[in-house]
Amino acid sequence: MSADEKRSEQVDEQNEATEAAAEENVAAEQSAEPEMSEVESLQAQLQEQQEQVLRVQAEMQNVRRRAEIDVEKAHKFALEKFVKELLPVADSLEKAVESTEGQQDASEMVTSIREGVEMTLDLFRKSLAKFNVEQLDPVGEPFDPQQHEAMSMVPAPNAEPNSVVAVVQKGYLLNGRVVRPAMVMVAKAEDSPKIDEQA
Repeated sequence: MSADEKRSEQVDEQNEATEAAAEENVAAEQSAEPEMSEVESLQAQLQEQQEQVLRVQAEMQNVRRRAEIDVEKAHKFALEKFVKELLPVADSLEKAVESTEGQQDASEMVTSIREGVEMTLDLFRKSLAKFNVEQLDPVGEPFDPQQHEAMSMVPAPNAEPNSVVAVVQKGYLLNGRVVRPAMVMVAKAEDSPKIDEQA
């Protein structure tokens, strides 16, 4: 065998080896493609699951916050019905004090009864204040339909229009929320003077 033939055989063997290696690379790439698409699919699923977990966590925080607010309101306004039942007592004590005012010929007995009722009323108001119950006595204030209930409108030349000129029944707030609106008389706006057309 001549040297040329040997070289030719070696070249052929190298070519065959190169072709075999190229075929192996192509086969490896083809098998890698399904693996890559599978990896991408798994990554997409993982990302979707992570987003779902974040959404669930956010929803749980919202539910927890709402529950905390509900519990806080329940604590704050649990006494509302109880307070509504006590308000007529305050009204009665106030009427008792008012009924003895201005009596010139008041005897000592009436005076002592008045003092006792005033002390009882004061004690009662302090007890209500301990539980954040505030009295609404809005004389002179602008009419507020959220806190006042207008009984009637009356002419009041010395008062601002739509301001409270008299309180028929005082209102009350519990922690800033109206338990009972104040029943009031409101100043009517004066009619504008009529212009004489024959001027």
